[in-house]
Formats: sequence, C-alpha cells, structure tokens
Amino acid sequence: MVDTQGFHSKPALQVTDMAYRKVRAGHGSLRVRDLESEELHTASLELEWDMEKELEEPGLDRFQLECVEHQPVSSSSGGGMDPDLEPIQPSVSPHGRFERLQEDPNYVSRFSRAVPKGQRWNGTCLAKYLLAGVGVFALGLLVGRYAFSREQVKVEPSADTDGLEKIVQGITAEKIQALQRDFDSLSDLTEESKVKYIAQRWEELGLKHVQVTNHTALLSYPGPTLSTIVDKIGNQCYLPSGARCGQPSTSTTEPFAFAAYSAVGSLVAEVVDVQYGSPEDLRQVRASTNVTNKIALLKLGQAPLLYKLSLLAEVGFGGSLLYVDPCDAPFGNKTFGVTLNPGGNPFSQENPGSAERDNRYNLTSLLVQPISASLAKMLLSAPAMGQGRPCVPMMMPSAAARKIINLTIENQASFKTVSNVMGYLKGKTNPDRYVLVGSRHGSWYEGALADWGNGSAVMTQIIASMTAQTRAGWLPDRTIVFCSWGGTSLGNIGSYEWGKENAVVLQSRAVAYVSLHSPVRAPGSLQSIASPSLLQLATDTQKKHSMSCSRGSGCPGPNISSLQTPGDASFFSNQLAVPTVEFTYSEFPKTERAFFLSEAFFPPESSLGETLDPAFKLHETIAKITAETILRLATDPVLPFYPLDIALDVQNKLKDDPLSRPDLLNMAASLRDNLTFFQSEVMRPANDPKERDPAHVRMLNDVLRDLEKSFLIPNPLPGFYR
Repeated sequence: MVDTQGFHSKPALQVTDMAYRKVRAGHGSLRVRDLESEELHTASLELEWDMEKELEEPGLDRFQLECVEHQPVSSSSGGGMDPDLEPIQPSVSPHGRFERLQEDPNYVSRFSRAVPKGQRWNGTCLAKYLLAGVGVFALGLLVGRYAFSREQVKVEPSADTDGLEKIVQGITAEKIQALQRDFDSLSDLTEESKVKYIAQRWEELGLKHVQVTNHTALLSYPGPTLSTIVDKIGNQCYLPSGARCGQPSTSTTEPFAFAAYSAVGSLVAEVVDVQYGSPEDLRQVRASTNVTNKIALLKLGQAPLLYKLSLLAEVGFGGSLLYVDPCDAPFGNKTFGVTLNPGGNPFSQENPGSAERDNRYNLTSLLVQPISASLAKMLLSAPAMGQGRPCVPMMMPSAAARKIINLTIENQASFKTVSNVMGYLKGKTNPDRYVLVGSRHGSWYEGALADWGNGSAVMTQIIASMTAQTRAGWLPDRTIVFCSWGGTSLGNIGSYEWGKENAVVLQSRAVAYVSLHSPVRAPGSLQSIASPSLLQLATDTQKKHSMSCSRGSGCPGPNISSLQTPGDASFFSNQLAVPTVEFTYSEFPKTERAFFLSEAFFPPESSLGETLDPAFKLHETIAKITAETILRLATDPVLPFYPLDIALDVQNKLKDDPLSRPDLLNMAASLRDNLTFFQSEVMRPANDPKERDPAHVRMLNDVLRDLEKSFLIPNPLPGFYR
C-alpha cells in the first residue's frame, strides 16, 4: 500500500517560517540602531515567538507591526489597515491536502498595523515605506514573470492533448480498408514471409525498434485423410459436417473440422448423451450407464472445454464428439475446430519424453472430434434441432436406442518455427513501464477464409497514426509494445513462449494488455471484455465513441464484462495478472455460460467485409476506441485504474454464487470498504497536478498495477484461471 505520509506537509511550520521570512525581509531596517545588541536580540526573539503563536492559532491570521522612532519593535493593538502594504494569508489547495504559500501565485499578504495615539508620521518612516513599496512592486514583477512562465509550463499538457486528438483523428476507414487488402493478399504465404512483411511495414511507418522472435513448437494438423464417423447399425459413413463419405463435397471448411492435439486412432463404442458434461450431468448418466470406453456426445458452452474433457476422461470415457446446440448459437450447424492445448508449446523438442518414444503427441487420452449440429441430431435420434419458441434443447429421447459408431481420427503433428513481430515505441518519462498491444498474423483457417487481416490492419493503422505524431515531437510517457503473435489458434503459442521468456520483467513492468485479437467477428453490437480494474476506462471510452448499431437501431448502453479475454491475452491476464481490455463487434452474448462458445473456431463468412462492414466504419470505430484506450494507459500520469471495481466485481459474483458463505461476503464487503478509502484518499490527491509528487505517483502506479495479482489461482482446474 502506498505510504500517504509523503502527501502531507507541516502547514503550520511552513506558513510560520515563510511568512516570518517575508515580513522580516521588508522590515529589517525598522530596528533602532542605538539599542543595545542584547536588547535588540531579546526583542527580536519575542517578536518571532509572538508571530509564530498568532499564526498557529486558528482565526488569528493577522499580526501587528508599527514603525515608531526611537522605540523598540513590538506588537500593539488597535489601529486600522495600512494602505501601503498588502495582506498575507496562507492558501489552501482545492482538495485541502496541503497548505501552500510559496507555490501559490495568487497569495496575498495580510497584516494590520496599529498606530499609537498621538504618534505622527515622520519623513524617515515614510521614506522607508516608499522604498518598501518599490521593493514589493519589483518583487511583484518578478513573481508575475515567474507565474507566467509557470502558466506556460502548464499549457504543455494541452499540447499533448492536441497530439492525442490528432492520433485518433488520423485513423480513417479508408486507410484500414487499404491495409486489410494488403494483409489479405498474404494469406497463402508462409509464416516466414508474413512475418518479414509485417516487420518491414512497421519499420517503414517509423517504428525504430522492431524485432522478430522465433520459437520452435509442436504443431498439430489434420491427417492425410478426413476423420470419419461410421454408424455401425445403419452402415453409413459420415464426415464431421454430416455429409456422406465418398460423395463430392463443395465444403472448403471440412479439412479444418478437427481437434488439435487429440488422441489418434479408432474406437467402436456406444454414443452417450452427456449434455454439457457438468458434474451433475455425469452423475445422472453414470447412475444408469457404464460409461467405460464409451463415446460422449458433448455440447460446448457453460464451462471450459478442457475442464469438461478432463471429467470425461476421469470417469472412463474413451472418446467425445463435440457440437454446439442451435439454441445456444444460431450458427451451430456449421463445422468448427478446437484446440486442446491450454497454451504454449505442449512438448519440448529438446526433451519430448514419452511422447517421442510412443510417436504420440496428444494432450488427452480421448479421441475428440467436432461435428455439426445436424450430425449430432442424427446420432441423438432427436426429434428437432434447435426449434421452437422458447427453443427446445437437443437431447436423446429416453426411449431411443443408443447408436454404436466407429470413430476414426488421423491427426498428425510436427515441430515447426513460430514467429512473433515486436515493435517498440519508447516512452519519454517512464520507458521501463510497458503497455502491450497484441494482434495475430495467423488463424485456424487458411486461404480465403483466413480472418487475421482485420486485427493486423487496425493495429497497423494505429501505429501509422502514432508514428506520424512522433515525427512532430510527440512521445508517450510509457513504452508501447506492439505485438503480432504467431501460433494463436493452436494454443496462443507465440504469446505464451515470449511471455514465459520475459515473465520476470513483465511482472514488474507491464501495466496493461490491449487486445486486437478479432475486432469485427460477426454482425452484432459493440462489446468489450475488460479486467475489473479497467471496466470504468472501457465504459468511458466506449461511450465517447458510441455510434449506431450495425443492424440500424440505436445501441444500448456500453456492453462491458469482466470475463476471461480470449486469444493471446490469456497468458498475460491469467498467468501474470496484467489488466487486459478488448473491444469487438461480436454476436456472442457476454454471459459466463455462453462465453465458452468462443472456444470453437467457426469459419468466417466469406463476404464478411462486404455484408457486415462494407464501408469499414465498424473497423474505424474499434480502431479509435482502442487507440484512445492505449493513449490513456500510456500517457495518464496516474494509471486509469479503478480499484473499487475489483471489489464490486468480486462482491457481485459472490452474491450470484449459491455456494458462497457469509464469511466470504463479509470479506468482500471489507475489501470494498478498503478500496473505497484507497481510491478516495490516496488516488484522488495524486490526480491533482498541484499535489502530485512524482515519486509517490510512481509508487501508486505500481500498487495499481499489482492489485489484480492477488486474485490469481494457484494450480487451477483445466480451463479455469482466476
């Protein structure tokens, strides 16, 4: 926790000392030269004591001084305000945290002077006052000139503000569209060619520090022949899409309907409907069925896929067919792909262990295969497929006989190089604090179906707009690191490997991760996923750039959630607790149960750009929102984090959890109280430029950066993080 003592000074002592020095400077010549030195010293000490006592007493902001010939200097009562001298009083900062005299250009001097009855002004005293007035006037000129120079310094942030506005205004739909055309033309090129092009493009735009990092990893691909599902009773062979084997197929997505890192081989067994594969679903199934070496028909959603597969393997299933219920998503009848890799390189080439000896590079003992909803309907003998209002979920009728199938999977794997492109825009004030911005240059689908171009185009446009301002002298306060990741679809391999290599540095220096994983996914509303501490920033930025929805109706309020961010942000969010944020147009509803549908890689619409965003206005909106978020994170003196939102997020989730205990709710309430105090009493003064101390601001930012690290879960269940 930040030590707030540095935010407080000793106002009484400072005011006493400064005020007394100021008065003494103007009245040193008033002492009577013919006094004995000892008497003069005694009178001076008495005056100092009286002044300090009066200044420290509340309500006594005036002191009295008189000019009398041939008399010792002393204070007396009575009299009125001297017209030749200005009043002095200590100023108070707007937030009441400090009392200032020296730094306030608008301070005035206040003191009154009592003239004893019968005492007349003499020429010497008047001359002294005139000289003092001239001195005060000259001092006023100097103070005014200094204050003006200080005002000029205060104008500098507005120049930065102009630069930030120019960066956002420099982003246009036409530029993004041109960049996406360039990136789409690279879809058929090799990883090495794409990486080389991106690095060269960034350097041409003005990034002075661009690096390419290479990592060797085991990659899983479909086998030489497609996986098949054979109905043993009906003697019919099906492909994952539901098409018959051997018949000509016009589908270009069939080869991509596989589960990366699945076990390979064949299995003949009964198909068992396990619905979503929750512990309760499995208890009901096992109460009536021996599930050993059976094939589970499993719906995606409601929980992480890796967690559900681990439960299936634990109770003895031998395989699993995955599908999406059309009641959960309207596109459930499409084929899709999944990866079973939790992240990074699943096997080390230097020490492959038993996988090398067995020539098996699977991450599960199950044979796993995604299928379409239409094929699932046939295997379930279900009467309908996502029909009715409300929609009737797909399930196997109680009287239906289970089908016996032969599931054959022939995936293959090999070690290849995965490359990342890293571009650095160095900060001027805190270059050792990093704001990470990530996109990808690969996707699950290749060729015309590759969908990585829009994220790369948006990020490259942001880079172009920022580097244009750097040539005009602008620089961020913190370093911005632009990242183009490789191996994303197979388990965020590039980001995991780079993150693990630099974990020690990132834990202490990375302040946030801004994701451009897939800015425009499908027709839908503008949504954002953010860590709890960035929820308010996401809300404010989204409101500022709101526009009409893609479907023609007005958008509702900002759709912000604190779910786990998909894609390459996973390592930074779940392993290092770096706050993350992503803006996207998506049809996935932002609920915990439906969110895990995004684990499936559905093929994008071939005419996505022409039908969804022909003018690229949605891409422009995402780019501007993302750019402003990056700039706030990279230039705000105090990081735009809101600790109270962390406590509110914890409290709300505990209230919705039927298993939460009263002691947990009490702890959440205490956390809320503490973070409320922290946000109001520590953060607020630091946001005031007059009260801001650079050392304390840096310390405060480090505390804000590390707040979410307290919520990491050690040794979580598969698929779960924090």
